[in-house]
Amino acid sequence: MEFSRTAVAFPAELNDLRDWASVSSAGFYRVALLIPMCGSAGIWAPSCISSAQLAVEEINRRNGIAGRQVQLIMIDSALEAKVPVEEIVNDLIETNAIDAIVGMHISAIRQRLSKVVRQRVPYVYTPLYEGGENTPGIFAIGETPHEQLGPAIETLQQQFRPKRWALIGNDYVWPHTSHSYAKTKLKELSVGLCYERYLPFGVRNMSHYIDEIAHSGAEALLISLVGQDAVTFNRAFGAAGLDGKMIRLSCCIEENGLLACGDRNLKRFFSSASYFGSLRTEGNCAFKESYYGLHGDKAPVLNVIGQSTYEGVHYLSALMDDKSGDWRERNMLSGSAFRYRSVKRAFSLKRPVARAPIYLARADGIMFEVIKQI
Repeated sequence: MEFSRTAVAFPAELNDLRDWASVSSAGFYRVALLIPMCGSAGIWAPSCISSAQLAVEEINRRNGIAGRQVQLIMIDSALEAKVPVEEIVNDLIETNAIDAIVGMHISAIRQRLSKVVRQRVPYVYTPLYEGGENTPGIFAIGETPHEQLGPAIETLQQQFRPKRWALIGNDYVWPHTSHSYAKTKLKELSVGLCYERYLPFGVRNMSHYIDEIAHSGAEALLISLVGQDAVTFNRAFGAAGLDGKMIRLSCCIEENGLLACGDRNLKRFFSSASYFGSLRTEGNCAFKESYYGLHGDKAPVLNVIGQSTYEGVHYLSALMDDKSGDWRERNMLSGSAFRYRSVKRAFSLKRPVARAPIYLARADGIMFEVIKQI
């Protein structure tokens, strides 16, 4: 598929719009793209925007959604944003300024938004998360610890046989739930836990926590820090020379994070995810050709966090174009039964519902080398 780079439809920003009325009268199918554009998770924004843009280009070539051309409206959904995102979203919904939401942000924001959206518009939540989301009208399509973390721990345990693990993450629902699952898995494997810590967002000096981990006796470390916090931690970890003493595993440090960490700080670093830019699958080769054809060779690096917005926009399109009933009557189980354009998932007549495969990769410089499907 060929794209003209001059035809890229850039998402609108709220500051560019004079009032909500001008948005609602424009005749587009408006999708609020909720992504963090500042703070610890802001590192993901360029990849998220670029991946969502590609999905919009593809959908608009097929007559859009509900017969209308799709337009994205970017909204900052970072915890550190000046205006709480739920206030902005509520105003947009009440004035009929948006038709749907695609959100790539932390779970704490999703929980706040669930009290505001209330099934007034469809809300597709795209990244990996802690699981258990069953709020009507919210479609969480990302991977859960049971799918992603458990197999990775088992694989690394078999290969390296660490006797004790340490856990560190940010202080919100996804790290807490992931670590609770990890502790259950380690107990099943008869492996010890010697350290557990949760940090506020934005810690700039990680030396205290690095020292604690160094003296804990850990031989393996699960890192559930987000974005820039993970970068800051891994730089300090590498500088302290701890990579020779323990392996590291993360489920959310992706290619952007590797670039920011620097290759000298990434020895024996592993990641578990449903997507890596280096995947040598037919679907990813086609996706990369379209992505770089649209954005050029200097496009934001591909990664699982950014690519999830591509999946989310296509999921939304399939949800709204499905003829079997109103989207409000669907939940995640029934909503997953229809086909949608996906790089990660494979749909077939025999298996209409298919979860994305999970891969284990090892940092190789500032790239990921996919080791195996787990």
